[in-house]
Amino acid sequence: MCALSAGPDSSALLALAVAARLDVRAVHVHHGLRNHADHDADAAARIAAHFGVDLCVEHAALGDGPNLEARARTVRHRLVGAQGIWGHTADDQAETLLLALMRGSGATGLSAIEPGPAHPLLALRRTETHALCADLGLSPVTDASNADPRFRRNRVRNELIPLLDAIAERDITSLLVRSAGLLGDDDAFLDELAGALDPTDAKALSAAPRPLARRAIRRWLSVDGYPPDAEAVQRVLAVASGDVVACEVTGVGRISRSAQRLRREPQAGTETGA
Repeated sequence: MCALSAGPDSSALLALAVAARLDVRAVHVHHGLRNHADHDADAAARIAAHFGVDLCVEHAALGDGPNLEARARTVRHRLVGAQGIWGHTADDQAETLLLALMRGSGATGLSAIEPGPAHPLLALRRTETHALCADLGLSPVTDASNADPRFRRNRVRNELIPLLDAIAERDITSLLVRSAGLLGDDDAFLDELAGALDPTDAKALSAAPRPLARRAIRRWLSVDGYPPDAEAVQRVLAVASGDVVACEVTGVGRISRSAQRLRREPQAGTETGA
């Protein structure tokens, strides 16, 4: 199931999926946010038809406002579905790492987009997807919002990375992609080690190396795939060590210690267990 925005990356994704003789279908998410949204949907239909691929156009009811990029991303993933594949490239990987660095992320965030079947183009550059579209005679759309400086990713793409290239006097994207890969390997290894640690065992948690203890807590207290922030994890560690009696974790509830075990008491309207 190819996510087809009708831009160069997703158009190249569709072309390569067909060339690989996959059983291909495509989904275009019509956000309805831009004046040319209908034009984008028409372009997606033309590109899908060019390859003889069935296209489903899904309409999203999104309004402009705070966290627009994050909200649009959530809607796209929901509408495309768990079996979707995406046209993210090495350039997207580099941008994602830098954005995570600005948020103060650890290894998990800095490993950026997880390589795998859902992201088959991560080894390609945008110049390559554009060149492929040109070679195939496709006419992908240009998203004018990619130049809008109110979106932080656009400033990273259009301002920060060119500046880093100039300072480093080389292509910084390839270095960032390599760093993301190394951090991703480290992250997976630490996750495996942390999986053996019971986060409700206060004594074991306090005795464990801090990187593993923090990971065990984040896994235990994640809500809809979103772990608690670093300060909340530190508060839970303080409960485990007996420095404080209990603490609150936003979206999770109250974490307390009794008989060397940590327990979580849900906030009103939240169902969760010990």
